[in-house]
Amino acid sequence: MKGPRPAVPRPSRVRTRSTAIVAFAVLAAMVPAASSVAGTQEVDTELPYLCAFPSGRFPAEVRISAAFPDRVEAGEAISPAGVTTTVELPAEAVAELAALEAVGARAATRLTVGVAQDEASAEATWRGTAEPVTLPASGPLTLTATGDVPSVTGRSDGALAFSAGNLAVDLALDAAEGATADPGALTVDCSPERDAPGELLLATVQVGTEGPSGSPSPPGASPGTPDPSSGTPGGGEDRQGDRAPEVTDDPSGAAADRDAPPCRYDDEHPPTPASLNAYITGHTNVKKLKGASLLPPSCMLIEQGNPVDGPPDPDHLIFDTASHGDFHYRGRKQTPPFRSTFLTFGFTPVTATMVLEQKGTVTIDSRIKLRLSDFRTITDTYVRAPLTLRVTALEVNGTPLDVGPACRTETPLTSADPDPANHPGDHLVLYGRGEQDLGLPATGYLLLSGGALSGEATIPAFTGCGSGGENLDRLLTASISGPGNEILQVQGQTCSIANPVFGDEFNAPQCTSDLQPYVIPVPER
Repeated sequence: MKGPRPAVPRPSRVRTRSTAIVAFAVLAAMVPAASSVAGTQEVDTELPYLCAFPSGRFPAEVRISAAFPDRVEAGEAISPAGVTTTVELPAEAVAELAALEAVGARAATRLTVGVAQDEASAEATWRGTAEPVTLPASGPLTLTATGDVPSVTGRSDGALAFSAGNLAVDLALDAAEGATADPGALTVDCSPERDAPGELLLATVQVGTEGPSGSPSPPGASPGTPDPSSGTPGGGEDRQGDRAPEVTDDPSGAAADRDAPPCRYDDEHPPTPASLNAYITGHTNVKKLKGASLLPPSCMLIEQGNPVDGPPDPDHLIFDTASHGDFHYRGRKQTPPFRSTFLTFGFTPVTATMVLEQKGTVTIDSRIKLRLSDFRTITDTYVRAPLTLRVTALEVNGTPLDVGPACRTETPLTSADPDPANHPGDHLVLYGRGEQDLGLPATGYLLLSGGALSGEATIPAFTGCGSGGENLDRLLTASISGPGNEILQVQGQTCSIANPVFGDEFNAPQCTSDLQPYVIPVPER
């Protein structure tokens, strides 16, 4: 984890025309992306747990990843982002599930997280949902759950510590086709194998401007960090009261107040029976700067096309589907503005605000090939998106750099298209493949269930950047523009407006109660 960077005296003169400063500022602006920015600490912690099954307790490895701010103002809510809980159950546990005549499982996780500040503590529950999995014939079973988590607000200045506690894994078990018995459901209760002070610490966030205070740090914790065991289930006296951190859960079943913009149809964008909506996120590498940049969750409204017969093939049935979509943010076809801060020269902070603007329809072309010999399906999907990159604001060491109202790439980002004759013009191309064997869950990317899409983009030259006689176009172009920028985008599970799935004991939720996508994806690396 990264702690706050030391303060550095402000240079007496800011060279706003420096190519390097502008380059680092626009680094934050690239297409689907994810990388650490100043002020953010990324947590990726593995902890040993013991999980109780009917026949006994088995060891399990639990990996918890999330992004926390380094520091917040007093009274500001802390909302961990990109929370993922990965549970690896050993082969002995898998054998016990198989003995129940289960062939697959759908899992939901409930991780208790202690939050402690000075002598006050509270608890939060981090809930996650995993994709359906098939039980392996041998070896361990890995369950990866993602979901939204409550926000936490410290009541006073000082360090606020987050620590892992007990974990419950709810398993809905799938029976083999033709099985005579239903394996039903099972809740597996897990507890940390170690509970010494500091060993379960996930992150420490400084609240307010005062330095950390309180009791001496536990072993392995940062100086001034409160003892996380005071906020961990079973760890010490429960000190609730007016000074305890405030935990605010998300409204049940609603998308309001989630760490994503609204994503719903309305009177200006009425749905049809073929309407879907989904969130996308991702990251891109910027080749010239040897770095990466983040696209926050963005809403896409999609109209699914009808399948038509593809080219004849003696070994396959082939169907083609042409769908289309639009970004949707406050009625505009663009992503939300995203703001990032970087340090140039190792000490000069640069903050940039950017958007991706759609300059035509996003097309989604899928070809489904059903192999006649074993009914295995392979789906190849190409997403073509005409997107320009617009920079709306820059600050160098707190001093605004006026880029003007029209600073953007001259043309949309471009990729080499595999079918240029039928898809002319400048656009980004992303590709994904989904595969499915008969009776088993699909893997890879499918439009309905989402997944990862990848591609490579050329960043065009910039135009319209600067004001007051200063022309920054050539500086931005020289620093940023060029080919070879790799992209990895992730689409979440779609919500089908005509047939919404709200979730039950047999099905993971796909839609919130107000018909927004339930799943907010996190970037992959």
